[in-house]
Amino acid sequence: MSEPRPASPSAPTPVWDGLGNLLRGLVICGLASLFLALSGAFESDALPFSTRLAYWLAVMLAGTLVGGGIARRVFGSARFAARPWLACLVVTALITPPLTLIVWLASNTLFRGSWSLQSLVGPIGPVALVSVIMTAINYMADRRPRETHAGPAGSAPPRFLDRIPHRLRGATLYAVEAEDHYLRLHTDRGSDLILMRLSDAIGELEGIEGAQTHRSWWVARDAVAEVERGDGRATFVLRNGARAPVSRTFARALRAEGWY
Repeated sequence: MSEPRPASPSAPTPVWDGLGNLLRGLVICGLASLFLALSGAFESDALPFSTRLAYWLAVMLAGTLVGGGIARRVFGSARFAARPWLACLVVTALITPPLTLIVWLASNTLFRGSWSLQSLVGPIGPVALVSVIMTAINYMADRRPRETHAGPAGSAPPRFLDRIPHRLRGATLYAVEAEDHYLRLHTDRGSDLILMRLSDAIGELEGIEGAQTHRSWWVARDAVAEVERGDGRATFVLRNGARAPVSRTFARALRAEGWY
């Protein structure tokens, strides 16, 4: 089934997008709390189930509130755009100290434990482990395509255009496709290969309105001529006839941005 590309894409709704992110985070928090309570994790099995569940809900909710703001700043930083797993480790390192203090206070209050500063060291390992797992889960649930944006009038052209082979110089770039260690450049004058990583190329494509549609594809927004749907997936048909897949990972975000 094929449909024409919308003439004027609708803009995403920030309020709904924010509520959706909040609800998804709360659902993940609740499921994780239920799992930890059922398993009696970290020696909490001596407590009644209702008490365990209330304890883990309180701790995980605190972690969500503390970690959410830090994670948005770290994952939103350009320096981590191509290294999300390094971002996960950075977020874990930043949220572990305050969460360890929260867990220490909650545990000693509930379990009537020792209030000595030495006992503060004990929760660090478990808190770090749960933090890195929850950060990774939330990252995978909220993965968004890397986007590039058109620059203001008179701005310098994207650095990536200097890498286009001479026979295609001056051509309109439609898409960049990863093929092993190479990139295939799709243009209105044909295609050619260059040696480069897609993550590095996207960083140099800033200045052209486009987005990553798949782990192996970046597509210029103006290059999309049609959108095909089938088997629950979408494919962008470009102006030169090339077909760029849309991964399910990025589909929701691209729909929200009005790509289809």
